[in-house]
Order: sequence, then C-alpha cells, then structure tokens
Amino acid sequence: MSSSLGALQIADWRRRVFGLYAGVRQLSVQSPEAGHELWRSGRDELFAGHPSSPLLPDDRAAFTGLPIAGYDPDWRFEVEVHRADRPLRITVDTGTDGAVPFDLVGTVRLPYLGSLDVWRLGNYGGGLFLPVKDALAGKPGGTYGGGRYLLDTVKGADLGPGANDDTLILDFNFAYNPSCAYDPMWACPLAQPGNTIDVAVPVGELYNGEVYAAHASDTHRS
Repeated sequence: MSSSLGALQIADWRRRVFGLYAGVRQLSVQSPEAGHELWRSGRDELFAGHPSSPLLPDDRAAFTGLPIAGYDPDWRFEVEVHRADRPLRITVDTGTDGAVPFDLVGTVRLPYLGSLDVWRLGNYGGGLFLPVKDALAGKPGGTYGGGRYLLDTVKGADLGPGANDDTLILDFNFAYNPSCAYDPMWACPLAQPGNTIDVAVPVGELYNGEVYAAHASDTHRS
C-alpha cells in the first residue's frame, strides 16, 4: 500500500468516526442507550470492513464483534471541569511522533470514582483528551491493561458538552480501547496516574486478551 493511499484511508476512517459520534450525540439527547447501540454497531462495522481497521489480518478474519458491555445508565455523568490552578505540561517521548506535549486543562470529580485529569493536546489539533485506567485493567475478562479512552476530540470521540460551558458529558459506556490494544504497529498515549482509578468499571469496550495480544506502554502515542 502506498503512503498516499494509506493517508486517504486513515482520513476516511477519521471522517467516519466523526460522523458516527455526531449521530450518537443526536440520538443520545432522547436516548443514551440508542446512541450507545449506534456506536457499538458503527464500531463493529469499521473494525470488520474498513481498510484502516486496527485489527490484524488473522483477527479480522475471525472477528464477530467487539466485546462491549450492555448499556448501564448509572455510568453516565455530566461533570464540571475544575480548571487547573497552574499550568502543567507533560511530554510523552514516542518512537513514532517524537515528543508529544499534553497540557492539563483541569479535573473532573465523579461520584464514588474520584477525580480524572482532562488534557489538551499541546500541538496541532489541540483536542481534549481523557483516558481512564480502572481496577479491571489487565485482568482476564476485564479492560485493556493500558487503559481506555473516554474522550479524544481531535479524532472525533466526543460526547459533547453538558448544559454549561464548563461541563462535559462523560459516559463510561462509551469507553473504548486504543488501537495499540489490537495492533502493536500503532502507538497510543495511555493513562497517567491522574487518570487511574481504583474502582472497577465493567461497562464500555472490554478486552479479550486471549484473542488480541496486549501491547501496553506508557511511551506510546497514536
């Protein structure tokens, strides 16, 4: 595959993800569960048939659907972003994209779960980024060992704002695995200490380590 063709296919993948989340946000106004079903079926379709699917060829041939838990409304939150008191930047050194900066926007506080950091990509694009690693990470039948993503708005993964300017919709039913969970050629930024919680989160996209080999690294970047 030529690099130009690959770039066009990745652009189409991103375009489809943006369209998928636009549909999810529209449906979720009336029924978050209906939005979740659209998201699940849309991701299955992309993984099964798109040229830029992160599934390895052998895994794609055996693919019957992502291991996504049924919708549970108790895991949907509208939360205020408490702005950071002072600037904080972390830089993740990667083998693929060099040094990637992230700036701390603030934190969100979730009932019974604790707080999570909200980051902004510090270079081109500038999207919001919120990964999460929970108590099931790396356990059989649990979640991906490197954590999952709740928001990655520069790539379209965005459930939208809440009722106020400083609020976000965070729905753990939409937590999804980074591409490096399925293909070691991808490189993904993973959850930092401020994005790790000691509570089990049994909803969202789970992880079958027997089918897909884990490739977690704190120095990866997508």
